[in-house]
Amino acid sequence: MAVPLAGLNGSASLHGKESIANNLHLPSPTSAEISDSLRFMFAVGIECSNPIVAGNHRVDQLESTGHYEHWKKDLHLVRDLGLRYLRYGPPIHRIFTGPGQYRWDLLDPVMEEMARLGIRPIIDFVHFGLPDWLRDFQNPEWPKHVAEYAAAFCQRYPWVRFFTPVNEIFVTAQFSAAFGWWNEQLMSDQAFVTNIKHSVKASMLAMREVLHQRPDAIFIFSESTEYVHPGSPAQVERATFLNERRFLSLDLLFGHDVSATMYRYLLQSGLTPDEYQWFRDQTDLRAHCIMGTDYYITNEHVLRDDGSTIGAGDVYGYYVITRQYYDRYRLPVMHTETNRVSNLAVEWLWKEWMNLLRLRQDGVPIVGFTWYGLLDMKDWDSALTKVRGHVNKVGLYTLDRRPRKVAREYRKLVENFSSFPISSSKFPILTA
Repeated sequence: MAVPLAGLNGSASLHGKESIANNLHLPSPTSAEISDSLRFMFAVGIECSNPIVAGNHRVDQLESTGHYEHWKKDLHLVRDLGLRYLRYGPPIHRIFTGPGQYRWDLLDPVMEEMARLGIRPIIDFVHFGLPDWLRDFQNPEWPKHVAEYAAAFCQRYPWVRFFTPVNEIFVTAQFSAAFGWWNEQLMSDQAFVTNIKHSVKASMLAMREVLHQRPDAIFIFSESTEYVHPGSPAQVERATFLNERRFLSLDLLFGHDVSATMYRYLLQSGLTPDEYQWFRDQTDLRAHCIMGTDYYITNEHVLRDDGSTIGAGDVYGYYVITRQYYDRYRLPVMHTETNRVSNLAVEWLWKEWMNLLRLRQDGVPIVGFTWYGLLDMKDWDSALTKVRGHVNKVGLYTLDRRPRKVAREYRKLVENFSSFPISSSKFPILTA
């Protein structure tokens, strides 16, 4: 790949210059910031997945979509859309090179440009992959090291307020430890539960470190909102089990009691009673959390008699499934991911937005919406397991950075609802 700039391409010195962002301390919000925080959080994401697949091959979506080369252009596209919020995952596998060792020179110019443009990043610490030296999600040591990374990040960039410590914990565990596709590439209940417990522990430890430095930090936990429909009467019991299991990551994270069935499943799969109690003892962290709900056309499944699943489409849709998650956790909600292929994208954008409006009208406290992502992606048609360079046309912009029709529609939506308020009484964490 060409290396035309300092920054994510790594052409600067090892330590880099001191980031101007380090001087942007925000010890308390101004009245203008409070006013802005009471507006709806329209966002976009830059796809940053980096799992290990096919043995030992690192997928890097920031590389395959050209972001390392065109990061400055990409940030300007965010502002061209009229957006201030950006879901962004710095490449931890490039930056966090060992205990106490960080290549901040790779990130400083990017963060400086975000600060200059007035972009408020929602930072993913872990997005489907870990640095090589931490191996995979079965490693019991990785949570404490990612917490160390979180602390160092906040020290380096104290102006950042929004974080997703570990993106889509359920999907990470499903693809890495149940389906055998990513990272540890295992297929067992014990591996699945181990992956989840480590990811939740890492999230909690990282939250503690961030809050120590930034007490008003907000954590937006992006999670895939799933549902399994039974394909026959014989599959009702199994579908019911899977529809309980989909909540495990958020149950542990938000301190929700699991059912007797799920508790037995956890213990049989390697979680100890003491570990379960440790998670239950962290419930004070809920006060700093927003529940991020990711919904795609692929989130609903039909369970067949042979145990396999096929896509169901949006039978229930974003409204019904988000309502299930909200009724369970009673936390503020942000729609943190959605997209659709380009010829269906505009219709899907408005469909998701209308679902969101109806939820809001029915009393669900929704604070934001995200189209994911800014750019087209590659190889998600195989869940990144086949690295063929196949372009998935789901972005607001092509990989040549040309706007799609959905970009114009999203800009129009944002303009129309730019002063969309949220209630400070419902969301005290946003004005803390």
